[in-house]
Amino acid sequence: MKSGSPGFLVKNGRIKKMSRKIIHVDMDAFYAAVEQRDFPEFKGLPVIVGGQPDSRGVVATCSYEARKFGIHSAMPCSRAYQLCPQGVFVKPRFSAYKQASEEIHSVFREFTNMIEPLSLDEAYLDVSHVDLYEGSASLMAKEIRRQIFKTTQLSASAGISYNKFLAKLASDVNKPCGQFLIKPGQAEIFLSSFPIGKFYGVGKVTEKKMQLHGINTGADLKQKSMQELLALFGNSAEYYYDIARGIDDREVVTHRIRKSLGAENTFQKDLDNFDEMVEQLKLLAIETLDSLSRRDLMAYTITIKVKYADFKQVTRSYTSATVISVQNVVFELLPVLLGRTEIKEKKVRLLGVSFSGLIDSSSPVSGEQLSLFGE
Repeated sequence: MKSGSPGFLVKNGRIKKMSRKIIHVDMDAFYAAVEQRDFPEFKGLPVIVGGQPDSRGVVATCSYEARKFGIHSAMPCSRAYQLCPQGVFVKPRFSAYKQASEEIHSVFREFTNMIEPLSLDEAYLDVSHVDLYEGSASLMAKEIRRQIFKTTQLSASAGISYNKFLAKLASDVNKPCGQFLIKPGQAEIFLSSFPIGKFYGVGKVTEKKMQLHGINTGADLKQKSMQELLALFGNSAEYYYDIARGIDDREVVTHRIRKSLGAENTFQKDLDNFDEMVEQLKLLAIETLDSLSRRDLMAYTITIKVKYADFKQVTRSYTSATVISVQNVVFELLPVLLGRTEIKEKKVRLLGVSFSGLIDSSSPVSGEQLSLFGE
C-alpha cells in the first residue's frame, strides 16, 4: 500500500487509521551560523563561507544577512564581493562543523534511534512509535529545536509530515528558526500551488521541460496522466505522479550499505575557468570526505562528474590499491582528473565528486601508497 495515505493498525480487534510521523530537521545557514557563534564579532554581519574575494573560490554557504544582497552558494567569491564588499569572508572550518553536527545528533538520539543523516546539517527522524509529548511529532520537533539551540546556540528549522518528501518540503516553509506541519489530507492542497521547481527531485532541466508542457505548479503536475508523464519523463514518471499526490514510500533508513558517497552542484552560471572549477571540486570533496569520516568509511576510488553546458556528461575516475580518501591526496588528484575532460572547449554547468570502493575504517588496509599519477 502507498504510504502517502494513512496505514491501518489492528488494536483490540478494531481497525484504526495510522500514519508515519517523520520530522526533517534542517539547520539554518549552518556553516555561517557556526562562524557567527564562534566569533561573536561576526553576529549581524554578512558572513560568506568559502574562498577569499581575490581567489577563484566559490561560496560554500552564507548567512541570512549576506543572502539579502543576492549572494548564494556556488557563486564565485569575486562576484559575492562585488555584491557585498563589506561582507566577512571566512574559510570553511569543517572540524568545527562536524563537532556541532555530532552535538545535534546527540539531541536526536534523545528522541529516537530512527535517524537518517543527509549531511552535516540535516536529517530525517522517524518518531512514529515515540510516546513523548503524547506522540505529538510537532511538539517533539519544537523540543528538538529548543534543545539544539540550548546545546549548540544554533537555530534549526523542521518539517513534520507523514512521509519524507513532504517533511523536507515543510522544513523550508518557515525558515529560519521555524517549523511547519503537513497533516494527512492536507498534502494535495499544500502542493497544488507549490512551484514545480521547489519540488524535491525536480532539477532545473526537468523544471524547464515541465514548464514547456504547462506544468508550473503541483496542481498542473497532478492533472497529467501517467501515460502523459511516461511519454515525457520515462522511468521518472511514477515518481512525479506520486509526489503530485503527496505519496512517498521511502522509509527512514538508519543503516545502509553504501556503494558510493558523493556531492554535486549545478551552477546558475556556466563555469569556464579551470582554477574556479578546481576550487568548487575541493569544496565538494571536503564535504564528502567529512561524510565518509562521520560514517567511519574509507574509499579506494574517486570519481569526478562533469556536465557541460550542452548537457553532455562525463566522468573521470582514479582507483588505488590503497585507501585514497585523504584530503591532501584528493586535492592532488582533482586537477589531474579535471584536466582529462573537455573543459577547454566547453563550459561547465555541473560538477560532482564521489568516492566508491568503500570499506569500514576498522578494516585492515595496506600501508603501501601507489603512485597517484600512474595509468
